[in-house]
Amino acid sequence: MENQTLTTAYTGYIGKKLLFNLAGAATLVILILLSISVGPVAIPFGDILQAFLGIGSSRRWDTIIFQIRLPQTLAAVVAGVGLSTSGVAMQSILRNPLGSPFTLGISNAAAFGAAFSVMLLGTGSMQSTGADAVTITNPYATTLSAFLFCLITAGIILGVAKLKHASPEVMVLTGVALGALFSAGTMFLQYFADDVQLAAMVFWTFGDLARASWGELAVISIITALSLVYFILNRWNYNALTTGDETARSLGVSVNKVRLIGMTIASLVTATIISFVGIIGFVGLVCPHMVRRIIGEDHRFLIFGSALAGGVLLLAADTVARLVMAPNVLPVAILTSFLGAPAFIYLLVKGYK
Repeated sequence: MENQTLTTAYTGYIGKKLLFNLAGAATLVILILLSISVGPVAIPFGDILQAFLGIGSSRRWDTIIFQIRLPQTLAAVVAGVGLSTSGVAMQSILRNPLGSPFTLGISNAAAFGAAFSVMLLGTGSMQSTGADAVTITNPYATTLSAFLFCLITAGIILGVAKLKHASPEVMVLTGVALGALFSAGTMFLQYFADDVQLAAMVFWTFGDLARASWGELAVISIITALSLVYFILNRWNYNALTTGDETARSLGVSVNKVRLIGMTIASLVTATIISFVGIIGFVGLVCPHMVRRIIGEDHRFLIFGSALAGGVLLLAADTVARLVMAPNVLPVAILTSFLGAPAFIYLLVKGYK
């Protein structure tokens, strides 16, 4: 009788988590269709389905769907998944609820790399047309520069952590110090920049998912998918890490190895996303907390649930950003910051009351 009661309780425990993930997946599919449908030009759902299936006599929506909205929609989903899963991994690795891809100063390094490219490599310019007044003449050089500085930052953090036995405190403090250093470097470049260069620097820091073309989306998707597979394969190790280093070691977990590899992969994912779409804050910080409060700390479900929540949150924010000031499009990073900061404060108050 007791075993039957335990089995029923465990089935309910698992069922709640599976139900949350299924609901998240269904919500994401609905949001994808909605995101493609709405905008300055509304596209009926029936026409979207016909375009995907390649049926129907009219092909008038193909350019808007396949060249503009679908890449942006998928970029929002993939970026949200990558940032959120990286946040989950970092919070577990660092055993710090405030851990996220941006805690380590990676976003500041990316901003400095872009500013460096714009000012010293001459990749920013000003157009005289009414739309898109500020453009990056060589976006790939700017992206590469931002990406290299992200990897340099991650390398310094991992190098210092290895010298200090990968202490979570050392990683966080090193990230804070590097973030302050790169912020000062960016301000230094901005101080000596002319009007065109300054405008290009500021423009790059705006997180804008519309920048991602099919080629860039493919790169982000591959890196994010591989990282998600790695995080899922190490779900039991992350469960052990949350109980403490000594307990994890007693369970046979190579703590330093898991921590260093996990940080490297999370940093790589974050650097790739930031380099292509700009700085998008709070997704990797808020989503894991929201999911954790609903389904708990079990990483067997937390990683996948956070991935879905990240995709849903960023896609919803991007869709609203396209509509809130239509026909003007608001950069999604502005909206995520406005929504993310109060939401995170609320979670802190509720969680640590």
